[in-house]
Amino acid sequence: MPGEQLWSGLLAVSDVMGTGWWAADAAEVTPGSTVVVVGDGAVGLCGVIAAKEMGAERIIAMSRHASRQDLARQFGATDIVTERGEDGIARIKDLTGGIGADSVLECVGTAQAMQQALHSARPGGNVGFVGVPHDVAVDGQELFFSHVGLRGGPGPVRRYLPDLIDRVLSGRIEPGKVFDLTLPLEQVAEGYRATDERRAIKALLTP
Repeated sequence: MPGEQLWSGLLAVSDVMGTGWWAADAAEVTPGSTVVVVGDGAVGLCGVIAAKEMGAERIIAMSRHASRQDLARQFGATDIVTERGEDGIARIKDLTGGIGADSVLECVGTAQAMQQALHSARPGGNVGFVGVPHDVAVDGQELFFSHVGLRGGPGPVRRYLPDLIDRVLSGRIEPGKVFDLTLPLEQVAEGYRATDERRAIKALLTP
């Protein structure tokens, strides 16, 4: 049985860390690349870890929450962008010399997040989307002429488990830090409420 200090990290790899890794994998993050992460929830923050582990040189996290910005930097983010929508896209272009990012991780699932991701990628770049889509529609002609690759879906977490478990057990990554609220199981409703109200990134429930 692993020590208790590892439990939160191992719990994270079974869900949010595996999903964040899939986002980076789908976006084809490569060593030396520039990556944008759209979304500062647990999956997006784990996407920052994944991009760092895959060798990205620059990782731009889009976040408006100070505690999440701090964690993103701990995980390897080199830049923070607080703007959203067209302003957010313009800021990404400004940071990348007008070109856009090599890889973009879309970890939200809203129409705005998807548009922001697609327009933040450079021609020939890739978007990995793992946010469950809510009213998302992609213009086929616009996508066709953008030369941006788009791939995603539910995370194949089991595929990554052996590798991610090893990284946690060796202390190489600490995805358990996304659990910033611990509650007893009977307070599960409060865990959901705290996450919904942005008072917590991810709640860990104890028996």
